[in-house]
Formats: sequence, C-alpha cells, structure tokens
Amino acid sequence: MTRTVLVTGGAIGIGRAIADDLAQDHDVAIVWHRSPPQGLPDDTLAIQADLTKEGACADIVEKLIAHFGRLDVIVNNAGAVRSTPLDSFDAADQHALLAVNVLAPADLLAAALPHLQSGAAVVNISAVNAVLPPKGAALFGASKAALNLWTRAMAKELGPKGIRVNAVAPGAINIAENPRPAGLTELFVKETALGRIGTPQDIARAVRFLASDDASFVTGEVLTVSGGYRL
Repeated sequence: MTRTVLVTGGAIGIGRAIADDLAQDHDVAIVWHRSPPQGLPDDTLAIQADLTKEGACADIVEKLIAHFGRLDVIVNNAGAVRSTPLDSFDAADQHALLAVNVLAPADLLAAALPHLQSGAAVVNISAVNAVLPPKGAALFGASKAALNLWTRAMAKELGPKGIRVNAVAPGAINIAENPRPAGLTELFVKETALGRIGTPQDIARAVRFLASDDASFVTGEVLTVSGGYRL
C-alpha cells in the first residue's frame, strides 16, 4: 500500500525538494502559507494554512485524511528564520518565531496522532544552529535546540506505539528561490569539510532514509547533514 506523507512548508526550498523526492513513490500533501506552489504533480494535495493559528493543524489533518484516507509520515519542515539581536528585542516577533518552529510541530503531531499507526514516522527539520549558536539570531538557535529535545522526547513517548521520531539538522544550504550572496556562500564553503555548500536535495535524501523502513530501528536521533560544517 502506498504511504501518505505530509510536508509542511512544502512549496519551495528544502520542503519542496522533500515533497518532490517522496512523491516518486508516496502520496504527498504539502502545507503552504505565503508562497503558492508552482508545478506540483497533479496528485499532490496542497493545503494553504497558517500553522500558528488555532485549529489550523486539526483542519490540515482532516483535509488530508478526507483526501487520502491515511497518514504515515509527517515532515515538519516549515520554520521561521529571523535576526534577533538583543538590543532590538521584539517580543511579538520572537513569540511568532517560537510558534512556528516549536509549537506548530507539536500541535500538528497531536492532531495527527489518532491517525498514525505502528510504523509511522515523524521527521523534524532542525538546524546546525541548535548546537552552533548563531550570532544575532540566538532565539532561532534556541528554537531549534528545543525542537531537538522535543524530537527525543516524542521518540520516547511514542516508541511504545511503534512511531519513530527523528530530525535532520541541515548546515548551510543554498535555496534557488533565496540564494545567499556569493561572498557569504564562499565563507560557508571554507568552513565546510567537503568544500561545497549543500543543496535541498541533500536534505531530501536524508529525510527519505529516516522516513523509510531502512531506518526502522532509528528513533530519537538528530542527523546532521552539513558536509562537515565547522568540524
């Protein structure tokens, strides 16, 4: 039976690469907020939603189940990246960042849990900044550190149900829709053991592994996919 995957933030960038990769042999639904998806396969379900709004996650799951009848894999890719220097602290802005990066994955998993069977998998998209604090963006790093801890906690909580929960922590990834300046890319390349910047497809392949039965005895792990950034 074909498995069904839900990818949040699946319209562009890393999320789109994950959705396209898994669509080769899965039924796929994506959630998008501000960037309408272009050129999706006809059988991909696209749901527009703001994950931080009350009731949004339950509505997403309801629509997916009505369309596909099952849910097997959740990829929590949607996230916010913001500069958060302390000397210009904006409480509302920081609450919004935490709502997307930490609370939305929890809300979505809670809404989906009644539909997840043994063998289901959750893959959260973290960042190397969870352990390498970004200057001027401390709360972003803290939000990803919280996501890593939540990943391990959910693996422990849901393991008895046969549900695996892991994360992928990308390093520097260049996204076609929002490429880094050449100079900044060069700096990242110099700090990376493999001598290149990452691609969204690098992350998609890692997600495919963690979502698959090949990783059936892997849970509670954070897989760093950074090319050896800052070793």
